[in-house]
Amino acid sequence: MKIPDALLALNLSAGYPGRPVLRNLVLNIRPGEILGLVGQSGSGKSTLALSVLRLLDLKGGRAAGEIRFQGRDLMRLSEREMRHVRGREIGLAPQSPIASLNPSLRIGAQLREAWKVHDGAGEPPLPELLSSVSLPADDGFLQRYPRQLSVGMAQRVLIAMAILHRPALLIADEPTSALDCITQSEILQLFARLNQMLGMAVLYVSHDLLAVASLCHRVAILHAGAIVEMDSTENVFRSPSHPYTHRLIRALPKNPYAN
Repeated sequence: MKIPDALLALNLSAGYPGRPVLRNLVLNIRPGEILGLVGQSGSGKSTLALSVLRLLDLKGGRAAGEIRFQGRDLMRLSEREMRHVRGREIGLAPQSPIASLNPSLRIGAQLREAWKVHDGAGEPPLPELLSSVSLPADDGFLQRYPRQLSVGMAQRVLIAMAILHRPALLIADEPTSALDCITQSEILQLFARLNQMLGMAVLYVSHDLLAVASLCHRVAILHAGAIVEMDSTENVFRSPSHPYTHRLIRALPKNPYAN
């Protein structure tokens, strides 16, 4: 499966023993675009994200099929080759920001470790990096522990780690689910700014349709283990074609694309 203008193109089945989750799921992301992946809780959004990174086995799952990224099939790469892809070419911003940071290491140490583990030479460009995610770069901040950060600041640190090497693709897996409304809005603006500044594609995984509508160029709707609709954000919200998408949009308090 080759799509000439795709950064990432996949045809994937995945699941856990006795529980299939994704069934011949077809998805593509273009260079520099923000694609929203929408589905209700338990629909397999995180399973897809872990499959792309070839990390599903750590959760006891298994994936099969084809994942073409920048011309290579990631399913055919060795684990050593995948370690080069993760972090350097595909970044991950997970949910649960405080839980995702090492509570025993200071923020500066964690950023430097993330730089070194992906073959970064010398010192990481911390002032530029932290400024790009609206965090202070002074020694006082770098000496803090995760418990001394707000949830929003911790999420920004995770995003900074994910873009350390300016990956071509950032997977944001429910990155605002633990945030209040104001901080959520700030993080969405941050993703939009990074997309414009770095030309980085973003796979934005969420069940929040309004967040997706405000951020994404295209939307893919995940239902029953497959993508049932994928189109521009405006088209999906103005004239959804699948009954499941119709139900999702009718459940919104207000359709942002309604006339």
